Amino acid sequence: MARKNYTSLTEFILLGLTDTLELQVILFLLFSVIYTLTVVGNVGTILLIRTDPRLHTPMYFFLANLSFVDVCYSSTITPKMLVDFLSEKKTISFAGCFLQMYFFIAFATTECILFGLMTYDRYVAISKPLLYSLIMSRTVCLKMAAGAFAAGLLNSMVNTSYVSSLPFCSSNVIHHFFCDTPPIFKLSCSDTHLNESIFSTFAGVNMVGALLVILTSYSYILFCIFCMHSGEGRCKAFSTCASHLTALILFYSTSIYTYLRPTSSYSLNQDKIASVFYTVVIPMLNPLIYSLRNKEVKKALWNVITRKRIPSIL
Repeated sequence: MARKNYTSLTEFILLGLTDTLELQVILFLLFSVIYTLTVVGNVGTILLIRTDPRLHTPMYFFLANLSFVDVCYSSTITPKMLVDFLSEKKTISFAGCFLQMYFFIAFATTECILFGLMTYDRYVAISKPLLYSLIMSRTVCLKMAAGAFAAGLLNSMVNTSYVSSLPFCSSNVIHHFFCDTPPIFKLSCSDTHLNESIFSTFAGVNMVGALLVILTSYSYILFCIFCMHSGEGRCKAFSTCASHLTALILFYSTSIYTYLRPTSSYSLNQDKIASVFYTVVIPMLNPLIYSLRNKEVKKALWNVITRKRIPSIL
């Protein structure tokens, strides 16, 4: 009987960010601009790195992968949200809901791991400059990136399968603007404490694992920077790491707030606001943070704008 109850559920209703019509129009315009900037900024970063051979280094290889993930990550959530702002009935099919959840978790997990890999890359570049090209060879970088995507897809497959198998009874109203796990857990007619604990464990392993790599790497990085005799070299190293730290703080602070705090303290309205940052805003900010603080990227962009000849790619 329970099987019949939840298989008969064919769609969910997303309540979105607000039910005020005037505010929905304003938010539609605002998020349309943000999404456009996200796509243009990240796709532009990928093309710029692909075009300029001087940017064919491990650091920019991982940045291009991050930009790709950000485009996919934002495109999983934002277009549906924009459509819902102008729709009277904000519905999403049962299959569509869990497909959205699958790609969201996959790209979010991949982004966490990529941040860790980018930190490790900076650690090797600063602490072992003579061995950098050997340690971070093209083959190694490709394997690292492939591992990040594979881990994201596998983690998402496990979590999405687990959540989608829950029994859902009468209510199909999701108090969110996309199919996220915490509000969907609340729709189940079964006891989900064990499910939520398992999900939090997976999220914790991914986030805390990446954070441990990041904190360990930056501990060594700071030690190496303070040991530098050259003031110019110290400033350059700090500048390189500052943009990365800015992106890390924005992403992890909102993600940890949403997924790793006690379930008893969940507030759906607060979760919506935090979710806007890591699903919509941060993918737009990443190319701005990395580009505006990076002289090499700005120089490559200026060469493209002024149509200076760039050596052909082998």
